[in-house]
Amino acid sequence: MNIQSFDVTIIGGGMVGLALACALKDSDLSVAVIEGKTPNLELPPEHEIRVSALSQASKNLLTRLGAWPHISASRHQPYQAMQVWDRDSFGKIEFDAQSVKTGSSGEQNLGAIVENSIIQAALWQCAQAASNITLFHPFHCQSVAMGERESWLSLIGAGDNNKSVTQSLTTKLVVGADGANSWLRTQADIPLTSWDYGHHALVATIETDLNHDNTARQVFLPEGPLAFLPLDNGDGESNLCSIVWSLPPELAAELSQCDETEFNRRLTTAFDNRLGYCQVKSARGVFPLKMRYARRFAKERIALVGDAAHTIHPLAGLGVNLGFLDAAALAQTILDNHHQGKDIGELVNLRSYERWRKSEAMQMIAAMEGFKQLFSGDNPLKKLVRDVGLVAVDKVKPVKEVFVRHAMGLTDDLPDLAKPIIKD
Repeated sequence: MNIQSFDVTIIGGGMVGLALACALKDSDLSVAVIEGKTPNLELPPEHEIRVSALSQASKNLLTRLGAWPHISASRHQPYQAMQVWDRDSFGKIEFDAQSVKTGSSGEQNLGAIVENSIIQAALWQCAQAASNITLFHPFHCQSVAMGERESWLSLIGAGDNNKSVTQSLTTKLVVGADGANSWLRTQADIPLTSWDYGHHALVATIETDLNHDNTARQVFLPEGPLAFLPLDNGDGESNLCSIVWSLPPELAAELSQCDETEFNRRLTTAFDNRLGYCQVKSARGVFPLKMRYARRFAKERIALVGDAAHTIHPLAGLGVNLGFLDAAALAQTILDNHHQGKDIGELVNLRSYERWRKSEAMQMIAAMEGFKQLFSGDNPLKKLVRDVGLVAVDKVKPVKEVFVRHAMGLTDDLPDLAKPIIKD
């Protein structure tokens, strides 16, 4: 049986797994990526309904990995401003990128809205071009066994004429980047803390009467937050948006199945008619929302990144950004250990990554839960507290700048690959 050996094997060739692989592409480490579905590298004619609000830190990472030129050549929508308000009340906050100093001048954008498939395709092309990265696709893992110095993986995939083929690998480190229902996390028997948010996310592409003006908007409603994320029309117009509407499951199901005229009317009303009449232009997808937090982000020969390690409420579209920072932090840890001659798969050498990212993830989970609790419902006292808080943040410049920097992902403890790029 043919057995191939690698230094790092990543299970999952989605956005976060590929980002980790590409973060190791200029090293002398051999990297394998196992992905069950070969991505489509062609630009879809219509916008896909799953999008990500990439922070400035994520853009910095993707730029350094060489993926951003692929994204900028496809569809992407930078946004310069953000508006958040509480419906039927006085609470609101508005900010823009120019209000934040990251050097000698303000940033041009807060971030960019990009379809997930476009991000994955860009990173896939970077991985394909790297001499030290091997892509196994379409392949799935059948088994994993941990040894003292390495791990063994058994894969099954589709070969010529769709005949099943098997492949065996050995590796110093196995990384789970295989999503919220991680196979590797289950195989490693890593406990999971989780709770149901009691909401489903309804997502769709919509067209509005008024231009979005490169602004991301979010309104807090009694039933849950509704976000309008600006999209690139590709024709010079600016009236397409992706919506993420957090709703009780029964209401999400009702709105996903009602006729388009009724949906358009209710969406326009819910959004306070801020961008005029709204018309749905795609299928409406509904996804359950759960918080998940792995009790361990690392074990002997194993590390978890992205949704395999944590999932949060999509209140501010921060999930993929948290995952990208996991990838950058783990790559930095792996490379530091490798350069010091340490075993990259030993738990003692992965502890710094685990402490780093568990702390960041827990802070974000707590913040999102706090926001969700504060901004849910119509309790008059809660409305007063949150409205006063929003107005206070909006009026106090130093506090507002801290808020904006967090929205851009420019926190103090960034991995090197995600730090601001200093321009000459």
